[in-house]
Amino acid sequence: MTQQSQLAKLGLFDAKVPRYTSYPTAPQFRNDVTPERYSDWISKIKPHSSISLYIHVPFCRRLCWFCACRTQGTQSDSPVRAYLEVLKAEIKMLGHILPEGVTLSRLHWGGGTPTLLTPDMMTDLAGAVAEIAPFAPQAEFSVEIDPNEIDEPRLDALAAAGMNRASVGVQDFDPEIQQTIGRIQSYELTRDAIEMIRARGIHSLNADILYGLPHQTQTRMAESVQKLLSLNPDRVALYGYAHVPWIAKRQQMIPTDALPTPQERLQLYETARKLFLADQYAEIGIDHFATPSDGLTTAQTLGQLKRNFQGYTDDQSEVLIGVGASSISRFPQGYAQNAPATSVHTKAIRAGSFSIARGHAFQGEDKLRARLIEALMCDFRIETDEIVADFDITPAALHQMFTAVAEKFPDALQVLPDGLYIPELSRPLTRMIARDFDAYDDTSKAKHSSAI
Repeated sequence: MTQQSQLAKLGLFDAKVPRYTSYPTAPQFRNDVTPERYSDWISKIKPHSSISLYIHVPFCRRLCWFCACRTQGTQSDSPVRAYLEVLKAEIKMLGHILPEGVTLSRLHWGGGTPTLLTPDMMTDLAGAVAEIAPFAPQAEFSVEIDPNEIDEPRLDALAAAGMNRASVGVQDFDPEIQQTIGRIQSYELTRDAIEMIRARGIHSLNADILYGLPHQTQTRMAESVQKLLSLNPDRVALYGYAHVPWIAKRQQMIPTDALPTPQERLQLYETARKLFLADQYAEIGIDHFATPSDGLTTAQTLGQLKRNFQGYTDDQSEVLIGVGASSISRFPQGYAQNAPATSVHTKAIRAGSFSIARGHAFQGEDKLRARLIEALMCDFRIETDEIVADFDITPAALHQMFTAVAEKFPDALQVLPDGLYIPELSRPLTRMIARDFDAYDDTSKAKHSSAI
């Protein structure tokens, strides 16, 4: 039986499953996490420890049709300036309850388009963060950069603020595909933006590229990947385009009859994957690639790779705090999400309250199952000794869990004396296998993206 036949038999091409950037996943969050509980979790952060901070800027000059992020368009700076004041107020509130000596191991500005901030806004925002927590040694400050929305003065401001990693969205370089997804961004424009970034001594570069877009073929995929490789990014996220028009209404602009079939999506992924591997990138988890010297590669080698809302990370901090509308925070006690609507978030902050709208407090087997899923997503294996040492479960009970999952994926999993292992040919099934360790996912109700 061919690999595609085996994957088809196991339901890969029909499956809709979570991406597992958290567990439980965000659709399972409830309203049992309040601003008061969120504040309490912050106050319980270990003094003098390092945390991660994510700042969400939900504005864009243009709304790309393929994007499913919570964003809003603006042609004026006035709503952005008003939102900046809200961010600063939220950061100040956070500073009032952060324990003594907390530093930042990671700072990430995402969106939306954070680079639509003017240079003075960037300096103002960076200064507000610096007032509540300095960078830890070897800290990483990354910013999502839209090549259509960046220039020399803004890059000067970001470099002066300490940015040392840039994340550039590419999606695809083919003009017809760009036109179809509402994202016009030439190779030359992208190259020039990256040259400006590196001219300021910022050499760590992430790039995103999508497979599964309308009108994509293996030839077009290969051409876009080869152009991206010529820009020498340190990390690449090879994401599958998630066509979810029931969530992102703007995706209704994309013709569904131009989308590749699930089988074609797998071929597009494999085309790109082979090119990255041929260029000596290490394969990181299910959808990332990194150079041999990159931190992700090191973390994977050391068994320290993690997964969060931004994808794969080498950040070892226990706490990630999200600032801004819709941002999600992660604590040892659970997750907390700010109000998704900018207006609701703004109203709460101006009233002197965090805008936490929902979340999830860990209970029962949550932490155990979260680790099982993360281990599969990061390492394609679960080691029995590690799980038994860290959680209240016996080897026999864990083996029983492994056996029950393996029975659903005959010949695709290996249950060994020391744990569970996903062989390379079965790794396209990883998200489906992970779902079998998910005690919350309801396949009859959930509307997730394609498994491939």
